[in-house]
Amino acid sequence: MLIPVAMFFLPPKAPGTRQQRIRQLVIDGIMAGLFRSGDKLPSSRALATHLGLARITVTLAYAELVAADYLTARGRSGYYVSDSAPRQPEFVTNQKVKRDAVDYVALTGSRFSRQLMVRKPADWREYPYPFIYGQADATLFDHQNWRLCALQALGRRDFAAMTTDYHDTDDAMLIDVIIRTLLPRRGIVASPDQVLLTLGAQNGLWLAAQVLLGQGRRAAIENPCYPGLRQVLGLNEAQVFSVDVDTQGLPPDRLPRRVDVVFTTASHHCPTNATMPLDRRLALLQAASSRDFVIVEDDYEFEMSFLKSVSPSLKSLDTEGRVIHAGSFSKSLFPGLRLGYLVGPEAFIHEARALRSAVLRHPPGHTQRTVAYFLGLGHYDALINRMKSAYKRRRLIMEESIADVGLKVAGRGAFGGSSFWMEASGVDTTMLAARLRDEGVLIEPGAAFYATQAPCSFYRLAYSSIAPARIPDGLMLIGRALDLLA
Repeated sequence: MLIPVAMFFLPPKAPGTRQQRIRQLVIDGIMAGLFRSGDKLPSSRALATHLGLARITVTLAYAELVAADYLTARGRSGYYVSDSAPRQPEFVTNQKVKRDAVDYVALTGSRFSRQLMVRKPADWREYPYPFIYGQADATLFDHQNWRLCALQALGRRDFAAMTTDYHDTDDAMLIDVIIRTLLPRRGIVASPDQVLLTLGAQNGLWLAAQVLLGQGRRAAIENPCYPGLRQVLGLNEAQVFSVDVDTQGLPPDRLPRRVDVVFTTASHHCPTNATMPLDRRLALLQAASSRDFVIVEDDYEFEMSFLKSVSPSLKSLDTEGRVIHAGSFSKSLFPGLRLGYLVGPEAFIHEARALRSAVLRHPPGHTQRTVAYFLGLGHYDALINRMKSAYKRRRLIMEESIADVGLKVAGRGAFGGSSFWMEASGVDTTMLAARLRDEGVLIEPGAAFYATQAPCSFYRLAYSSIAPARIPDGLMLIGRALDLLA
């Protein structure tokens, strides 16, 4: 049977090249049962004319399909669906189920989904004024060298690194680069047995909470704090106490009398951007020693200190092995990478490694090796320098525009970072965010960062993903919306 050329249509905004889209059309037709074994495809000339493409584009797509055994070429006769092409199973699926017989809301208690989180629309890039935090900026990223490192990691020489089930170990090359290049910048000296790779900071915090906490144990967190941490601890049976921060971060003298683990973002508090001064860091370590608790240090954005030299990490000041250091590549590379690391005493890392192995084995080998090359070849440092320069420029524009509009800054951070913590006195910023979204402006309401879910007048403005030229107009719209809601 000859497949009519009219069955082929390329949606204008479909992903991929035209060649890839033709290939996908044929595959979808085969898998859906529309194109069957022995059916003849339109000639490359006929399909090219129908789609308004160059004939070579169709020819190359057909050649790829032949190589993948979806099609077969028969001399001068043309292209046909292969007899051995993949196909859907022939059994009939049960379409009679009209509703779920199980009440999964009651069964699960919605204990995982009920946590209040900062939500970002999936199409945030389509908004003209995206003041949202933690997303990668395509104009700053080193696409070329990242691609080269990924291709190198795909090569025959690195086949074992890409394909091996590491079980409970990590790529030795990446661990070595982290130990030699990243950790010394934080003043940390570690051996391979004291470092564990994670699927980002969130996974690292979960591993730490699972290993260190449990029923009857007590944890202290900052208020406000990173919503993901509160979500992690909400799944744990430990008691959780929120400690209000001040302009210098977490105050050690406000910690509960008895506590087992303290979580802190000392170098760059989330979300107020406060940096804990050295004397307070030493006081926190002294309290940990005298009261026998462990500190989990979430050091998520130390690379973005471009106004002053970075402060020493808590881990670098630790002389008793009481600090678990959590790092991440989400802000310095991109969040979709899902790669981070934990640094701690060997006994802790041994236990965390066993838990990670039981749940997810290890981060993908190809990802690990790509990052190892990107760091080891110096591309990471060049990227960080470019990001610091761009963020410094955007920050200056933000400060000038915030002053011009008359917005109120609650926390700007003295060391840099990529956001401002703002206050809209007397205005519920959840309502403010909804109003601004209709005008193309995205902000992050502050309610998700606090222990209570009452109306909140704080919000976060990030400048990591917005073009500098759009900042003044976006802030002007925020000012107008505040005037209407005040």
